Amino acid sequence: MSRIAHEMMRHEFADAAWQERHAVTRVDQLRAWVGGDADGNLMRDIELGLARAPMAMRITPYVLNLIDWSNFFQDPIRKQFIPIGSEILPSHPLLRMDSLHERESSPVDGLVHRYHDKALLLATDRCPVYCRFCTRSYGVGLDTQLVSKKRASPFQSRWNTILAYLRATPVIVDVVVSGGDCFRLKPSQLLAVGTGLLSIPSIRRIRFATKGLAVLPMKVTSDHEWTGALVNISDAGRNQGVEISFHTHFNHPREITDYTIAAAELLFKRGVRMRNQTVLMAGVNDDPEVMKQLVKKLSDLHIQPYYVYTCDLVGGIEHMRCSVGLACQIEKDLRGITAGYNTPLFVVDTPGGGGKRDVHSFEHYDRQTGIAVYRAPSVRPEQLFTYVDPLQSLSLDAQAAWSDPQRASRILSDAIEVARAKSMGFE
Repeated sequence: MSRIAHEMMRHEFADAAWQERHAVTRVDQLRAWVGGDADGNLMRDIELGLARAPMAMRITPYVLNLIDWSNFFQDPIRKQFIPIGSEILPSHPLLRMDSLHERESSPVDGLVHRYHDKALLLATDRCPVYCRFCTRSYGVGLDTQLVSKKRASPFQSRWNTILAYLRATPVIVDVVVSGGDCFRLKPSQLLAVGTGLLSIPSIRRIRFATKGLAVLPMKVTSDHEWTGALVNISDAGRNQGVEISFHTHFNHPREITDYTIAAAELLFKRGVRMRNQTVLMAGVNDDPEVMKQLVKKLSDLHIQPYYVYTCDLVGGIEHMRCSVGLACQIEKDLRGITAGYNTPLFVVDTPGGGGKRDVHSFEHYDRQTGIAVYRAPSVRPEQLFTYVDPLQSLSLDAQAAWSDPQRASRILSDAIEVARAKSMGFE
């Protein structure tokens, strides 16, 4: 290949629009990407995995290039985006679509209002890539064999209704703009969201949440109109005394590349505040040393490690979930390796709508049955919320108990009873 051809390829690869146009969404495209070395059995295994997955496949060439194809089954990047039928385990019996009850907490289409003074704005139902472990597999992305997604109504019609609700609800001072992913908003839409929220005097904090910096970092450096819109919102917020922040989603240190560094440095120099949210996953980052590397690399890029979530209960990822006990242990291993403000808080986003709880803050945790019970006094003070460890982390007897509806019901009721007694000081 000539030097000119090589430079042209590098230029294309560094262009976000090229990455979007060449995203892989089908197994035949993936086979073509792998080329003549494509393993037929592996491709069939991937087809089986997609048939059992609630999320469709969409992967940028940039992410495909991060995968170690010689170690495909164990690769931590692959595990996040490409399901393999042979690795999928039966889901926990407590799995429900929309396990966090977001739709039940939506006063208007596209806005989740669970916490007293904070709202989650679902600005789009599309992403640059689709993560297997997505909490919003009930509505994000294309339909799959398992899930027919409810399409979001047109942006403008939803947006006017959302703005009206926020203006009429001045108790909300903090808005998270997510989706989907705000990377998929047009610059004009991003600017409209930012300026619209800034026009509401009661709103004091706005967060733009995206996986984009980890899977399509060249958007920041090549899509100048989009990045300019984000920076303009950040500058306008600062001038009004409103905090604007950009929340990223890195799960493994290998996701941080030269493209990432260039994008993060540009945003930092333009005054954009950045924080990161990670999801704890088996085979991806359930190793204290891997997590330490991630925290250090993010800190060096001025991206504050903010949260580490235990995996939500999502179909097809039971083998990727980690226990509450393991999450507690890794958090202990991380504490003290760097400054406290760069040490992430490990949390459980409790099924049933209790919101985020410090993983250590359970009222009761039974390691034998794998059930942890949490209180959310500022969200739903009278209710107790349960999170369950992955079945494969339990004994065979405990797994059998969960598969028996009557025994499972007793496990739940016993755990709630013990937790309620402890919270009242009876134990």
